[in-house]
Amino acid sequence: MAGGAAPVSGALLCALLWVVAEAAGDGPGGSPAPGAFGRVYRGAVNISAERVYAFAYSSEPGQVDAVRVYVNSSSENLQYPVLFVVRQQKGVLSWQVPLIFRGLYQRTYNYQEVSRTLCPSEPTPETGPSHQVIFVDVASMAPFNITYELLVTRLENFQLETNKAFNFTASPSQPQYFLYKFPQDVDSVIIKVVSDAVYPCSVVSVQDIVCPVYDLDHNVEFNGVYQSMTKQAAITVQRKDFPGEQFFVVFVIKPEDYACGGSVPSSIHGNVNRTWNLQRTKNLQVMIVPSIKKSVYVQAMFFSFLSFLSFYLGSVIVAFVHYIRVRRKASAGRLSPEDGSGIMTSSHPITAGTPEGSSYGAIDESSSSGGRQLSSPERRPPAGSDTDSSVEEESDFDTMPEIESDKNVIRTKVFLYLSDLSRKDRRIVSKKYKIYFWNIITIAVFYALPVIQLVITYQTVVNVTGNQDICYYNFLCAHPLGVLSAFNNILSNVGHMLLGFLFLLIVLRRDILHRRAMEMKDIYTLDYGIPKHFGLFYAMGIALMMEGVLSACYHVCPNYSNFQFDTSFMYMIAGLCMLKLYQTRHPDINASAYSAYASFAVVICLAVLGVVFGKNDMWFWVIFSMIHVLASLALSTQIYYMGRFKIGKCYLGIFRRVAMVLYTDCIQQCSRPMYMDRMVLLIVGNLVNWSFAIFGLVYRPRDFASYILGIFICNLLLYLAFYIIMKLRSSEKLLPIPLFCIVATAVVWAAALYFFFQTLSSWEETPAESREKNRPCILLGFFDDHDVWHFLSAAALFFSFLVLLTLDDDLDVVRRDKIPVF
Repeated sequence: MAGGAAPVSGALLCALLWVVAEAAGDGPGGSPAPGAFGRVYRGAVNISAERVYAFAYSSEPGQVDAVRVYVNSSSENLQYPVLFVVRQQKGVLSWQVPLIFRGLYQRTYNYQEVSRTLCPSEPTPETGPSHQVIFVDVASMAPFNITYELLVTRLENFQLETNKAFNFTASPSQPQYFLYKFPQDVDSVIIKVVSDAVYPCSVVSVQDIVCPVYDLDHNVEFNGVYQSMTKQAAITVQRKDFPGEQFFVVFVIKPEDYACGGSVPSSIHGNVNRTWNLQRTKNLQVMIVPSIKKSVYVQAMFFSFLSFLSFYLGSVIVAFVHYIRVRRKASAGRLSPEDGSGIMTSSHPITAGTPEGSSYGAIDESSSSGGRQLSSPERRPPAGSDTDSSVEEESDFDTMPEIESDKNVIRTKVFLYLSDLSRKDRRIVSKKYKIYFWNIITIAVFYALPVIQLVITYQTVVNVTGNQDICYYNFLCAHPLGVLSAFNNILSNVGHMLLGFLFLLIVLRRDILHRRAMEMKDIYTLDYGIPKHFGLFYAMGIALMMEGVLSACYHVCPNYSNFQFDTSFMYMIAGLCMLKLYQTRHPDINASAYSAYASFAVVICLAVLGVVFGKNDMWFWVIFSMIHVLASLALSTQIYYMGRFKIGKCYLGIFRRVAMVLYTDCIQQCSRPMYMDRMVLLIVGNLVNWSFAIFGLVYRPRDFASYILGIFICNLLLYLAFYIIMKLRSSEKLLPIPLFCIVATAVVWAAALYFFFQTLSSWEETPAESREKNRPCILLGFFDDHDVWHFLSAAALFFSFLVLLTLDDDLDVVRRDKIPVF
């Protein structure tokens, strides 16, 4: 049966060609010439002579046959091009030679060699073998003969196979596309395309099985999903997006490279026609591999939540152990100020912080308080009264002349103790620090709502247009879920939200226990240890949660336009940590919430301006460096004199004060400044900041947002190191829990920064250049290096907050007039 079928099929094809020739015999172009696949046909056409070729073939059920047509003409006459029209059963494909492509500034590029793949038709099993005829018409309106070459071939490797690499060559006038069918057990695949050469720039497109196939530079973006490419590209395709469970993978070479970061060749000037056939050829390799299964999504979500829920379990265990220890000590009657354990009563939690709302007037017996007491024990309000109705405004005290004079006497002493800087009424300070918490909630709500709306719009545009150059993902590890293109980058931010909420719970517990101790009028709570303020801690917890929310929003569609979503609360976290560290020993002179958040707003504005203008504009770096240096000097003067100077009517007064400090402390008393410790810190801090300013002015780093963040982090680390050194120098000690948190912070930050510097994408470059940095997943086959950075940075920030929360627990049994200020 099989042997007899071949002669019958051949006879049918011959008969079909004869019928076609008879039917077209009276046409204007004469009878079509029967064509043979793989044979080169040469001829000439003009206005009165055209050629028609007929190519017949048959396809078996389930077999996909693709035909490729190659044409060539030596003529470069754009007035009289050679026209090629290919007619199929369900479509027509036409082009001209020379084939013209338009580039930047209306430059044109002409190609004499063109090769196109015809849209294949797959016969259904019910119809049996399918017999097809292809007509190729060659014509021209030229009054003279124009020669041409024609070659029609059948493609043997048109269908791509799973996990099998396929190599081919493409050019602007000779695009390629192939068919892929989903295997039965595969729901998602990743199309990986690589090339050894960066240029020419190319485009990879995934299109549904629809004719015509858009495979030229000017129309490849009309259908399907596409992305530009230099050396690497990857597109994740899901079965549910293609009802026919198959799709075309299209490869187009662009006539110019500017879309991929290249420049237009200098040899091209103006509107000049050029022919670049050989120079624009690119060798490509494509391989389609199965993506992860649904079970991996479940495992990744369990891993993410359980990893951070373990922190909750650890906190509960530590709190329970501490509760048992306190009960045992209380029952044994061994708690005393000389105990040194940092735990006086059951009201003190495991890691006593600096809760808000404490009553902490200066101590009567303090010999170090050189001035009048603002709130003596006799005039101290009841510990439990903290209502706003009974709170006088801070300005009522600060504007009193005698109080101003008292501040000048106290704060300019050579040796300061905590009792000197904890003289304001508890209720006033409590109200002042609560503003940090409420303000950051307001900022978060007004900031997050438009951000969420914008990223939803971005994701919708990506899904509707199919333009994957809009978002800078790590496409080799971008796992979609629903409408989200990279769910793994969003899921990895859950740690910030969970640990931020846990930190709020820890602070709330300390706040409640502290308030109970205040109501009990515990002497150690009232007059011992660091004054407790919780407002900044609450603000830090909210900032950590919002960093997770906004980082997730940024990673919905990371790009140049929304980078500040990911960095805004990082600046705020670093700033709040520095404020909290300073407020620990300077509770009366810390910055107000309004000025602090206004400063953060200025920093964010500078970050935006730096990204826009900082790449090539020298004037911006000069202005920014001047602002940086002057701000460092102004802040140094403020810190050096504990805020006891006035700018006055002339804004240059602060700089006159700087000159005075340099004269008195460096010239008149060169051997020893008045405030040695502060002077050492400020000198080192200014050197670091001036170094940053000079570095930015000389090298002008492209990632300006990270540059500013680096300034914040370095200043925070410098101040924290100074604080710990001065603490140990003052014969204070580190309890086991803060010591553990310091070690954990250092280790986790080191690991986190390692993964942070594993750059996987960059919106400072073109999308194609960014994809060169893409890397496969490294954790559970679901998370990449940047996701691991999210995990570790969340834990590192949590431990950093705990360091600030627990660092001075050892002082809970030390009188405030014995605690030095530094």
